[in-house]
Amino acid sequence: MFRRDGEHCVARFAPDEVNVLRKVAAEVVALLTDGFDRSDPVVDRLFPDVYPEHPDDAAEYRRFTEGELKTSKIDQAGAILAALPSSGGGEVTLDAESAEAWLRALNDVRLALGVRLEIQDETSLESELDDAVLRDPTSSRVFQLSVYAYLGYLQESLLDALVS
Repeated sequence: MFRRDGEHCVARFAPDEVNVLRKVAAEVVALLTDGFDRSDPVVDRLFPDVYPEHPDDAAEYRRFTEGELKTSKIDQAGAILAALPSSGGGEVTLDAESAEAWLRALNDVRLALGVRLEIQDETSLESELDDAVLRDPTSSRVFQLSVYAYLGYLQESLLDALVS
């Protein structure tokens, strides 16, 4: 997937991959803007309490940091949207700063999707996917688990390209 090309990380995406990446990045932006709800388990996972044993301290810390953190997460998802080809498939070239934004955004997407899919760890993902495929290979769960696995692969390839 991603490979190193001088100072850049480069990958070629098929149209379906571009569509999936656009969709998941846009969903994170929507979650953090239109649908921001502190009681949502995904929001809780993306913005965990720094002081879980001290709710007043956690609320105070959140009051001073949450807006900037939310803006940063939106910008990172926006980095994915901005770098993708406008239509169809194509090549994406990322400098070090853009690659780091992609890594953080992919992590946020995987955290959100992991909460929604109730994935505990990578081992459970593999068995979940196997079970879901056996039950109904055309189910939306198989697709969602496959997207989660694909995003992990993409994240790993980008990290490998960055450090090579």
